[in-house]
Parts: sequence; C-alpha cells; structure tokens
Amino acid sequence: MASSSSPQRLLHLLSLILLLFAFCSIAESSQFCDAGIGYGESTCGVSSSSSTKLLIKGGTVVNAHEMEVADVYVEDGIIVAVRPNIKVGDDVTVLDATGKYVMPGGIDPHTHLAFEFMDSETIDDFFSGQAAALAGGTTMHIDFVIPVNGSLLSGLEAYEKKSKKSCMDYGFHMAITKWDEVVSKEMEIMVNEKGINSFKFFMAYKGALMINDELLLQGFKKCKSLGALAMVHAENGDAAYEGQRRMIELGITGPEGHALSRPPVVEGEATARAIKLASFMNTPLYVVHVMSIDAMEEISKARKSGQKVIGEPVVSGLVLNDSWLWDPDFITAAKYVMSPPIRAAGHGKALQAALSMGTLQLVGTDHCSFNSTQKALGIDDFQKIPNGVNGIEERMHLVWDTMVESGQISVTDYVRVTSTECARIFNIYPRKGAIRAGSDADIIILNPNSSFEISAKSHHSRSDTNVFEGWRGKGKVEVTISGGRVVWLNDELKVFPGSGKYVEMRPFSYLFNGIGKADERYLSSLKAPVKRFRATT
Repeated sequence: MASSSSPQRLLHLLSLILLLFAFCSIAESSQFCDAGIGYGESTCGVSSSSSTKLLIKGGTVVNAHEMEVADVYVEDGIIVAVRPNIKVGDDVTVLDATGKYVMPGGIDPHTHLAFEFMDSETIDDFFSGQAAALAGGTTMHIDFVIPVNGSLLSGLEAYEKKSKKSCMDYGFHMAITKWDEVVSKEMEIMVNEKGINSFKFFMAYKGALMINDELLLQGFKKCKSLGALAMVHAENGDAAYEGQRRMIELGITGPEGHALSRPPVVEGEATARAIKLASFMNTPLYVVHVMSIDAMEEISKARKSGQKVIGEPVVSGLVLNDSWLWDPDFITAAKYVMSPPIRAAGHGKALQAALSMGTLQLVGTDHCSFNSTQKALGIDDFQKIPNGVNGIEERMHLVWDTMVESGQISVTDYVRVTSTECARIFNIYPRKGAIRAGSDADIIILNPNSSFEISAKSHHSRSDTNVFEGWRGKGKVEVTISGGRVVWLNDELKVFPGSGKYVEMRPFSYLFNGIGKADERYLSSLKAPVKRFRATT
C-alpha cells in the first residue's frame, strides 16, 4: 500500500510545486503592472495580439498641404496605400473613421524625460512619458541628452540606457555645456555615427548649464560645418541671476519671484543676441520655448530680413498666463514654475497669432514634469523649485481646441505645426509627419465633434498635478496607431516597455539649402584683401 501511494504523493507534491511556481509568476507579473510600468494586457507578460494589417476606412486624410476622403491601408508598420475604396481580405483589422480626421501622429520636438535637474529627476521616464504621449496622439518625440561632465559620449550612453524602456519612437538632441577639442570631435561622432543632427546651447542657468558667447560662436561654427541645427534656450543668464538676487533682497521668496526675476526683456535680449550671432556665422537657428512677445518680435524681424530662424512656442505658453503663480496655495503656484516663465495675459494671444501667421513654425511642450513633493523643495526659496511643467499628453488636444476651433488655423495647418514641420526641420520627412505610401504608420484618428477634459486624476503622467487641470474642449484623439499597432482605443492604452525605436536623424535639412551660396556672396562682397604698395624710404 505504501509503495503504491508513493507515486501519487510524488505527483501531488509536483503539482503543488507547479502551482506555487505559477502563483509566484502571477505575483511577479502583478507587481510589474501595479508598479505602473505598463498599461494594458501586454504589460503583464502577454504580447499584443493586434493585427499587422490595418485598414482605416472612410476618414478625411489630412496632410500639411491637402486633405481628401480616402482609406489608409497599413502592413507591418508601414503605410502601403492611401486611396478611396481599398478592398482587403478577412485577415485585416478595419477601423471606421467616417466623419473623422485621419492624420500623422504628433511629433513633440521638445521633451525632458528622466532628466536629472535641480537636485531632482523628472517624474516621467521614457516609459510613462511616452505612454502619456500616445494617449494624447503624439507618436514620436525628440528628447535632450545632457552631457556627463561635459562628455557627449558619456551623456548619450546614459540616455541610451534610460530609453531602453521606450514604448514609441524617439530621437535625440544633444546639449553642449562646455567647449574643447574633445567636445568638437564628439559632435562629429554624434552627427556622423549616432543620428543626432541638432545641438542645444543654454544661455541661462548660470553656474550650471549656461555657456558664454565665445562658446556659442564656436558651437555655431561647428554646427554649420556638420549640417547640424543650432538650438538655443534664450534667456540672459546673468540678468536672470541678478533678478533672483533682487527678489530675495525684497523678501519675495515664493513662486511669483521666479517670474519677476526673469521678465520678458531677459528673454528678448538673449533671443536677439543669439539671432545676431547666428547671422554673423550664417547658420540656421532654432529658438526653443518662445514664451514672450519680446522674443517673438526678434524672430519676426530676423525672418523678414531673410534669416533662417525657427521659433518654437510651447503649449503652456500659448494657452496659460502667469496669474496662477500668485495663488496663495504654494503647491498650486509652484507647479507653474518653468523657464522662461509663463507670461502675463496677452503674450499667449500674441504667440497664437504669430503661429497662425507662420512667424512661429511648430509647437512643442518642454515636458519636464515634477510632482508636488519635488516642487516643495523650494517652499522657502523659489530658486530651489525644480523648473518644468507637463504637456506631452495634452499638446495635440489643446492646439486643436485653441487654434483650430477658434478658426486661427486650418486643419492642414494643424498637421503642419504639430507634426510635419518638425519632421522637415529634423530631416525625417516623409518617413514621419505624413500620411502617404511608404511612411511609418504613426497615425491618429481625431473626432472634431468629441470633447475632452484634462485632469491629474485621469492623465497618464506619473505626476500628481497638471497645469491644465479642468480644461474642457472639443476635438479628441480617439485612436492612436504607433508603428502600425493600435495603442489607444476606447480610452484604453495598450503599450509595453521596449517596443519603441530610436530614429536616427540625418544632417543638412532643408534649412541649409542656399547657405553655401550665401557664403560665396559674402566672400565676393569683401573686396579684400587689398593689395597695397609699401612706401619706400
């Protein structure tokens, strides 16, 4: 009897072990999901079952210069055909877009994910920030790599590790924080080997990221030779530092002191200086987060003279004003602290008008989100409040509601300022920024008759606050398709870490067309050197 029951006991013991193993696996998977690492079924170890073949039927396909009612057929992440009445087999997933707009997914040119800054690190990393972006209709972003001890290669290595959890396509800009021959050589490597075609120079943050005019000139010269776009954070860092000291002396230590310490003139002066130095070097210039009339007018003046200057407003500067910085509740006021600051009422309207007229070309976010605990580091001194606001999830909705619903821009212009122009500037068009055969299947379906509401309770950022809290508007992204996969549908997000791809960006975008001829004209105009006879004695 004992011998016959031993195999049964062994089998029972084996079953228990298998059950225990399964329970542990489920527990591990639940912890993975509960930790907020993923969204949807795929985050719990189940791969997405979405079809590699998609047909978007009956929508109005919108590109930057045209729109038409057509079907869009996708295979293996690439748009195969755009035309009316496409016939497909039973193995194709069909999405009905009748009465809706089918557009290229948004491209955010300005983000800071997993960014270590002011004794904190942004609350959104390369997964949570990208997940939020996809829920809002943005399918690619370009983040800023910060050098490590001045080394571009070390900085890129650090960001390559940070971005391993990406769930959508992304690219990199590179910041320059010091200058020597090593940095110059590393810039060549970035452009020729690493797919980075833009470099950012901080004219602000004295004692940290700020560079001087000598470095700016050397950087501009190197960018020009490489066909890379020079970018500037345009604020006079010395003036901002003096402004901070002035506020502290006046006993103004709250969040309002931040805006008062760096008024529009500080932004306007640096923008003008950067533009003139770029003109001196005859190289294109990209001014990030244009927040004031002062800066916008300098860009307008330069463009009217024929200079190649790109102006990027961010959505917070377009739709908000600085009144919240005077809120008596510190947490409420502190969440609006960013640099350059959100300006007084009137600046946003002027920036909207400049965007509608083409003076400013595309909309970013400067998504650099810190939670209320992190912002509280500066509760006794506004200089210690980590600078940055959210926007990566809200941008597409707010630009539609503010600019299209108001009649300031057309539907085609909407595609241009949220996607296509960014793709052109950073030389990834028409792979990105277009609904056409051969382009990546990064697509959104926007319902102009549907409404949205913004709240920290429902957004996908890890932050516990939202600077657009309570905003209600029209025009909702109902479907997001990233790389041919439906990742946002019926208000549900299905993404998983590691599914995103790094997009290399080639140098010499359209902004460099004609630069060589302009240099030739300059050289021929010098009428020098002059041959002179030396007097003999």
